Amino acid sequence: MASQGVNVLRYSALVAGLVYGVYHQSSITSQTKRAEIEHEYARKERLIEQAKAEWKKRTTPQQTQTQTSSLVTDISDPNFDLEAFLQAKAV
Repeated sequence: MASQGVNVLRYSALVAGLVYGVYHQSSITSQTKRAEIEHEYARKERLIEQAKAEWKKRTTPQQTQTQTSSLVTDISDPNFDLEAFLQAKAV
């Protein structure tokens, strides 16, 4: 038979192993939950940024770049076109 000291040492090691196992499992679980929360937060941030970009694209007026870049509004400029200027103001 084993002595009482050896039995105490065995059960102490068993209890210590169980405590360590519970502690380690809880730390793994908390890390996993934290990673899931961060992933969900990043997904929501991306959705918000996409929604902002879509809203900005829908609310800004649609202007053609050819009209704004080629239209000369200075009357003293020799390239001033009165007809194009009036059409741009009419729209």
